[in-house]
Amino acid sequence: MGDVIVFKRKTTKEKHKGKTLCKNGHHKWVTIKDNQFDVKEGKLVTVLECSRCKQRRHKLTN
Repeated sequence: MGDVIVFKRKTTKEKHKGKTLCKNGHHKWVTIKDNQFDVKEGKLVTVLECSRCKQRRHKLTN
């Protein structure tokens, strides 16, 4: 017989950690260092990503 592995369920606090702020629009935006170039606009694009929920936002720079 094999060994029995006991799995521990996450508590609700661990399960929803950091999601309530982002649901209310309080993201923690971090700039991604890769410079991207938009071909159609001909401008540099700054990519921002939330460190908690991994949502991305793009911003054109002049």
